Amino acid sequence: MQVKWLRTALQNLNDEATDIAHDDASAARVVLERVLSAVVMPADQPGLGRPGRVPGTRESIVVKTRYRVPYRVRGGAVEVLRVFIRRGAFQTRGSGLESAGS
Repeated sequence: MQVKWLRTALQNLNDEATDIAHDDASAARVVLERVLSAVVMPADQPGLGRPGRVPGTRESIVVKTRYRVPYRVRGGAVEVLRVFIRRGAFQTRGSGLESAGS
């Protein structure tokens, strides 16, 4: 299944990566890789994510980061809606990565 990124989602991802890169460029690359990997899974298995907060959506939790990625299936494609910071996610300041203790 094809993956389509909405402009808002791309802007969210760019803003987060830019913010993280100000403190740690390598952490920004790791976060980007993890987000992109998390989006590949719904393309293969759209029902894999948990039910989203908005009806008709699902969410992928980006492992070892503070992010979640809501998406929907529409017209034979997975549409990535946003890239959000998860509530209650404990992270190392500025890195976008969760601490080892979480």
